[in-house]
Amino acid sequence: MCIVVAEIGDGEGDNLVRALHRRGLPRVVVLARRAHDAEILSLLAGGVRGAVVGETDAMPALLPPAREPVAQRPEVSEREIEVLRRVADGHSNRQIGAELGLSALTVKSHLARISRKLGTGDRAQLVAIAIRAGLLD
Repeated sequence: MCIVVAEIGDGEGDNLVRALHRRGLPRVVVLARRAHDAEILSLLAGGVRGAVVGETDAMPALLPPAREPVAQRPEVSEREIEVLRRVADGHSNRQIGAELGLSALTVKSHLARISRKLGTGDRAQLVAIAIRAGLLD
């Protein structure tokens, strides 16, 4: 989920994180026109998946580094890439299976194998890592 706000002022990062947690929405990306560096760090420390800010006093070094090395291309089979492409398009395991002539359980097995190779079980992160690694164009 994506939350759009005009500005995140002093102390508002913590308030936003608490409000998201109360609503059961800690895994969001926040888009803001302006934010202070402390508020960006507060959002990220509070579990927000990411923050995109137009104007900030944050230095790039304050942003968390990527978890996976982009220079290495993971060993992913062509079939696994086909599955990843469909995940990137937002398809369910059942839909992917129907398109590729597989059962939903086989698709789930492919995703588990891809998850081990890329180091995450989150579908969105799988796609992000695959794109950064050059597996999906």
